[in-house]
Amino acid sequence: MNAQIKYPHIEVQLTGNDGNAFAILGAVTRAMRLEGIDRSEIDQFRDEATSGSYDDLLATVQKWVTVT
Repeated sequence: MNAQIKYPHIEVQLTGNDGNAFAILGAVTRAMRLEGIDRSEIDQFRDEATSGSYDDLLATVQKWVTVT
């Protein structure tokens, strides 16, 4: 399954968060930035993550990073 994740080495813990979409976006964006991911890639992630519903957001996060 990790082969399908764009950045499997980036782990983001979502359990224990309040489930707020902005908090999730912030956590993933921060983790990507800390790992040195290019700004254009982060922008692409954010565009994809915010283009649909909350469920789409979660699916997008799981495609880009490892969720713990």
